[in-house]
Amino acid sequence: MSLHAQLQKRAAEGKPIRVGLIGAGKFGSMYLAQAPRTPGVHLAAIADLSPDNARANLARVGWKAERSQASSIEEALKTGATHVGTDWQALVRHPAIDVVVECTGHPIAAVDHCLEAFSNGKHVVNVTVEADAFCGPLLARKAADARVLYSLAFGDQPALICDLVDWARTCGFPVVAAGRGHKWLPHFSGSTPDTVWDNYGLTPEQALRGGLNPKMFNSFLDGSKPSIESTAVANATGLTVPSNGLLYPPASVEDIPYVTRPISEGGVLERKGMVEVISSLEANGRKIPYDIRMGVWVTVEAETEYIKNCFEEYNAHTDPSGRYFTLYKRWHLIGLEVGMSVASVALRGEATGVATCWNADVVATAKRDLAPGELLDGEGGYTVWGKLLPAETSVRLGGLPLGLAHDVKVVRPVKKGQSLSWSDVAMDTATHAYKIRREMEERFAPPVLKAA
Repeated sequence: MSLHAQLQKRAAEGKPIRVGLIGAGKFGSMYLAQAPRTPGVHLAAIADLSPDNARANLARVGWKAERSQASSIEEALKTGATHVGTDWQALVRHPAIDVVVECTGHPIAAVDHCLEAFSNGKHVVNVTVEADAFCGPLLARKAADARVLYSLAFGDQPALICDLVDWARTCGFPVVAAGRGHKWLPHFSGSTPDTVWDNYGLTPEQALRGGLNPKMFNSFLDGSKPSIESTAVANATGLTVPSNGLLYPPASVEDIPYVTRPISEGGVLERKGMVEVISSLEANGRKIPYDIRMGVWVTVEAETEYIKNCFEEYNAHTDPSGRYFTLYKRWHLIGLEVGMSVASVALRGEATGVATCWNADVVATAKRDLAPGELLDGEGGYTVWGKLLPAETSVRLGGLPLGLAHDVKVVRPVKKGQSLSWSDVAMDTATHAYKIRREMEERFAPPVLKAA
């Protein structure tokens, strides 16, 4: 039975999936725009630091005011309305909530939310991929230990890439490469919230209209978010990552099977089976026609002459050898698609992407020279950007994960372009996020590094 048919059945039986949302910002608002239009789903509770802002966003996406006026979760369950408040712990602990959607974008808080949800028997759809990037494998393990599901969020690019990889492997194709698109030039790694809109391609007026956060959007532009999302994909699929960061080869959709081949065959890959990000800009800044900037892709290989001939007979666009073919989605709809994860987790018992190994990491890297006493301001800010590295390399460097580089004091000079280590900063070691990260390093680091 399809997911939609199962949702309709739940609606007819009066047994909706009961969802709690933590964080009603831009991404959360996009899910809220769709939730009332989805049968068999009851958005029972929203927890946000500012209930007034949350209600303003509900109005923005078209909710009638009375729909969000339930005074408690109990009242919401009786009336079919939604409770809006600040108490996320009450939300995750309520026995009626089936699925928690973590949508704060704050990686340290997200770890707390996920762990508390697991301990209360709740499935989690984690939109805050920043948290997944620095401790996703251990979060997934802890969810499994609690007999619940932990999942990446459909609509966000990592889950969509995982879906394409799963399609390829289920069909019997070896995955040569997979990833997303991005608007990229090397100097963007130094972008700050002051420069983001011109480089991103939006006017300040458009950003204001959409309620867009310049720091968050700058995390896309400066390469942090592509690194974070590529890390999530590598750790969920087992694909490997470039040895010294993403290459961002420029390519149109038609050229993806040309560039996502091994170097020995005319492409850019160190080896087969890697993640990569395709740039929508040539090195000189020229916009590439028919780009994949907002989309996702997977490149597969025809291992036999027969399969190669099938590619040709059915007019599949391949590289010149006829062996490499790319399937793609040119767009993703972000929070508007999260309902797929909610339904998949609750009805099929399947995550839409979940970490299974620790192949990749995102290490905080200086945007400029940093002096002792300065505070790091995390992804998308003025001080650091995130560089994708193999997990083995990160552990050897003692790399500071970008997700923990928030409000952390620098204790020794760091040069522009240098990746930071634990010894470069004074960490707050009391947070669950820090402890989970350190535990993950102990449990998932390659044995040879543990011995060293």
